[in-house]
Amino acid sequence: MIEIKTLIFNPFQENTYILYDETKEAIIIDPGCFSGNEEEILDNFILENGLKPVRLLNTHCHIDHILGNRYVSNRYELKLEAHKGDEFIAKAAQQHGISFGIQMPEPAPDIDVYLNEGEQIKFGNSVLDIVHVPGHSPGSIVFYNQKEGFMIVGDVLFNDSIGRTDLPGGDYDLLASGIKGKLFPLGDDMKVYPGHGPYTTIGKERRSNPFL
Repeated sequence: MIEIKTLIFNPFQENTYILYDETKEAIIIDPGCFSGNEEEILDNFILENGLKPVRLLNTHCHIDHILGNRYVSNRYELKLEAHKGDEFIAKAAQQHGISFGIQMPEPAPDIDVYLNEGEQIKFGNSVLDIVHVPGHSPGSIVFYNQKEGFMIVGDVLFNDSIGRTDLPGGDYDLLASGIKGKLFPLGDDMKVYPGHGPYTTIGKERRSNPFL
């Protein structure tokens, strides 16, 4: 069974996720750790639970979700995996950070492995499926496990909201249609773990999300 740990990092209050199972193999999704203290929090959780990080994944490459990519990649010797559609966003992250008053000491690392819809993420005894849901960013992807009933959605879908679509590559109609056509059919009981804020469910968002 997959355990999900949420760590809230950086000025954007971004949700970083560590997923692991009984084998203690773990994947780190959207590491937003920025300060030395936040890096220590992440490391301590991994150490205290005896975890072995084996994959580094991004749901998308906006700056708040990738601030810890280089640290995690170097610390645990992991290749960065994300969708090719967000490559240009990752490359512009350092400059983008300046507009928010965030100084990245060095550019974000390049994407080493491209992830695509229909592929699977395997770790330990566990598997996540990938679905591509652009609109918040061109390369936004969702990781989900149908059997265990959860999805890690990045900034695609929130509790009573959806990802903003006014950033480069954003498209409201594309995002809304992707949520309705690809995520809603996965079932009302599916837990949704977003990039910011509390978790929700597909059923709740299908019934009452004002943007959908």
